Amino acid sequence: MIAMPRLPAVFAAVLACALLSPLAHAEPRLLHSEPSQFGKVLVFEEHGERCMNFNTMVDFGRQTCMSLDDPHALVFSYTRMMLSALYVRPDPKTILVVGLGGATLQNTLLRLLPEATIDTVEIDPAVAKVAQAYFGYRTGPRQRVHIADGRAYIEQAHREGRQYDMVMLDAFDVDYIPRHLMTLEFLRHVRAILAPGGIVVANTFTNSRLYASESATYAAVFGPFFNLREGNRVIVAGRDALPGLDRIAAQAKALQGRLQAQGIYEAGALGRFAAPIGGPAHAQLLRDPPAPEDPPRRAQ
Repeated sequence: MIAMPRLPAVFAAVLACALLSPLAHAEPRLLHSEPSQFGKVLVFEEHGERCMNFNTMVDFGRQTCMSLDDPHALVFSYTRMMLSALYVRPDPKTILVVGLGGATLQNTLLRLLPEATIDTVEIDPAVAKVAQAYFGYRTGPRQRVHIADGRAYIEQAHREGRQYDMVMLDAFDVDYIPRHLMTLEFLRHVRAILAPGGIVVANTFTNSRLYASESATYAAVFGPFFNLREGNRVIVAGRDALPGLDRIAAQAKALQGRLQAQGIYEAGALGRFAAPIGGPAHAQLLRDPPAPEDPPRRAQ
């Protein structure tokens, strides 16, 4: 028998309570499972949060979580980073978001920007159904959802000459971003639909074998970009030259009251915009695969 060290009585009592607490071993409570052509969309609750995930409730990452006590709170740091891009473009009137999830970005933008209209492209109708049923997402004159592939929608917008003040790319799973939403060709379409002064805000990986190539690809299309990192990486790039730190600081100060209510504090967030970076010169750009060649044909 291995002897356990003697614990002070108070500490032992606290430890025993923690081990016996139902929260110590609480399992997620499944609320809903929505079938989808891409797999199941699960809605569950645990630790005071309602979450959405794909196929599993195991905590390898969450698509969306919403605090049950404060549904407007931003649970994930990456959403706070993405919304801090308003320091760069504080007054977007037209916003496109690729990826809906539980609509955290969309619902927050709708509250923060009363004059903005928000288009969302979501490939999976099951996600849109769940977002409306369980996460408070509502469509209307200022909030529209389009069931389509994000790239196909953006290419069509380019052909039709539509433009946006802000494009947010959030088609992000735990370990996967669709490759066709990362390439040079795709980002050229994104830049083409940005209005003058428009910005793209992309949620991506802090650590990835494609990190250098992704950086180089964004820099090749947009030039230097802001590289925000906390958990995830958020890239903020512009159609035109990005504003300097003095202007960003002034815009952050003007937004301070509204963004602090969302847990975005000027003192912490502003430092991430110290200086834009470029892509590493040695990195290979991410490109679309070449189109297959037509088979040889007999001359007529």
